Amino acid sequence: MSSLIDPLVGFVSAHAWLGYLILFLAALLEAVPVLGSVIPGSTIILALSALVPGGDLQLVPVLLSAAAGAVLGDGIAFWIGHRAQREILSAWPMSRYPAIVAQSEAFFHRYGTLAVLFGRFVPPIRAFVPVTAGALGMSPLRFYAVNIPAVLLWAPAHVLPGVLAVSALHQYGIGHHAGIARHYWMPAVIIVAALAGLGTWWWHRRKKVAAA
Repeated sequence: MSSLIDPLVGFVSAHAWLGYLILFLAALLEAVPVLGSVIPGSTIILALSALVPGGDLQLVPVLLSAAAGAVLGDGIAFWIGHRAQREILSAWPMSRYPAIVAQSEAFFHRYGTLAVLFGRFVPPIRAFVPVTAGALGMSPLRFYAVNIPAVLLWAPAHVLPGVLAVSALHQYGIGHHAGIARHYWMPAVIIVAALAGLGTWWWHRRKKVAAA
């Protein structure tokens, strides 16, 4: 694993702007309907946060990159729903995910405006909540009044665990410096995300088989 991580870290260290761009795009694409259900944006953000303690990336730009990508992605999805109204929820490619669309609508019926806040922390409907908000007629002012604070909570919640974990590994002597500690964190995040994805796929497949 080190043979894979070292070139990545070296490249990001030499081109920090690219690391911030990757964080921005990961957060943006995760907010796009359908794409957000398959792109592991949160995993990318968690993994790259391990580069902050060693100085390869800086904390404030990392947070700003993730937050800016999330706000822009949510905003694009919201305006698509706002202009297309309810028709977008039954149009392709949303029509391929009727269960998630239904969950997203049920989420709004249950929590109202706060669905925009809670939905940012609930995959996979996170990628469907903004477009659903627009499609159901939420005003732009109400949407952004909740969405921006939600993103400002979401970004630290995804970045700080990696920063703190790598710093703790360094502090307690697991690796002689943060450069080694990140080799524990980054593979751990990738493996856990892969197992979670596999478990989710298996659970949905089992539900389909049971319903057939």
